[in-house]
Amino acid sequence: MAVIRPIRKEPVALHSQAIDNLEFIRSTMERSGSFTAVPGLGGMLMGATALFAAFAAHLAKSPKAWLAIWAGEAMLAFAIGLAFSYRKAMREGNPLVSRTFRRFVLAMAPSAFVGAMLTVMLYRDGQQALLPSMWLLLYGLGVSSAGAFSVRAVPLMGVGFLVLGGVAAFTPAGWGDGLMAVGFGGLHLGVGYLIARHFGG
Repeated sequence: MAVIRPIRKEPVALHSQAIDNLEFIRSTMERSGSFTAVPGLGGMLMGATALFAAFAAHLAKSPKAWLAIWAGEAMLAFAIGLAFSYRKAMREGNPLVSRTFRRFVLAMAPSAFVGAMLTVMLYRDGQQALLPSMWLLLYGLGVSSAGAFSVRAVPLMGVGFLVLGGVAAFTPAGWGDGLMAVGFGGLHLGVGYLIARHFGG
């Protein structure tokens, strides 16, 4: 009578299994997860600089100086957001240029491009009074779209910008700096605080 011998398999090292599992989990989360490197502290700093910009722009002596102040603030805010996103991503051990980051940026890019083009066109045609409403609306649109790939507070902030942009469209031109202070300043400060407190800085 033949003897049946059990088939023995070489045991797989526990650390190899763990590494494989971690790589699978990370890749799955990157494909379907949110862009969590949105910087709360960076958002608060962006809000603070926007408040100073709104105050300075309101005191500007000419339309050219007014536009230069807000253009400088936009570039400063972009630099702050990128630097703090990189800092947060490195602290969490994740690459900044991930799939979710690319989706986030691509969702924001069309609104930013249209905003830049319309800024040049409206300023050239002497319709500077329309810029605050347009900036708030397009930024809100971009943030709402990109927020689909981020934490819930981000698209809600986008909706807040859309509301402020709508208000700016039907209020006197003199309200523009104040409404942008509420949006680029206040909303960034408030939502930045929530992100910093609940989503790791």
